[in-house]
Amino acid sequence: MNNEYRLVKLMRPVLFILTVMLVSSVSASEEVSGKASDFSLMNKKGVKESLSDHLGEVVMVNFWASWCAPCRQEMPILEDLQKKYQRLGFTILGVNVEAESDKAREMLKEIPVSLPVLFDTDNVVSELMGVDAMPTTILIDRNGNKRFLHRGYKPGYEDHYEQQIRSLIRE
Repeated sequence: MNNEYRLVKLMRPVLFILTVMLVSSVSASEEVSGKASDFSLMNKKGVKESLSDHLGEVVMVNFWASWCAPCRQEMPILEDLQKKYQRLGFTILGVNVEAESDKAREMLKEIPVSLPVLFDTDNVVSELMGVDAMPTTILIDRNGNKRFLHRGYKPGYEDHYEQQIRSLIRE
């Protein structure tokens, strides 16, 4: 018992430091850098669309799936952002990552959006962009550089999106 007490007492500072490190590393977004890899995918109208078609614009690439509850929650918010900032040179590319696009199309009937929706049925683009969470959102500046990365979605992330969009539009 005495040895256990000493061990616990010795471990407290280590546990505290690890907890602080863990909490400080969790954030709604992280800054990233480097050129965004160009890609081309079929959109919901059956037309091939590329990231490079939007060079000169601020682009948000949002990877999503119909089975992802946070994706469903976020979709109307993305639509609002698209409408609000589109006239300022901003667009959102919604990239669905499911092998079969039928469920995504059904979801889009439930949650209609005007933003471009692309289908990455072979997960080539999601692998190219290093997607490891649903949803994953990447903000790209007018020069085609990745600037911000968001993994997941929780209410309030849209405040970060909006600050970052405004900042990139002003550049």
